[in-house]
Amino acid sequence: MSEENKLSEEDLERVRSVINSGYNSTERKPFRGLVLLAVLWVVIAILGGVSWLIGKNSGFI
Repeated sequence: MSEENKLSEEDLERVRSVINSGYNSTERKPFRGLVLLAVLWVVIAILGGVSWLIGKNSGFI
């Protein structure tokens, strides 16, 4: 890469002000992986139960 700055000092200052303004920053809740795991487990259990009922009523089980 080139050692020289491709932007002028004025442009660099504008870039720094936009980056530090926080315009695009979003407050987020912390990621809770165990809740996601629990929701996935419940959905899979419900789908498994439905498929078991379908198989039982169709005579496959």
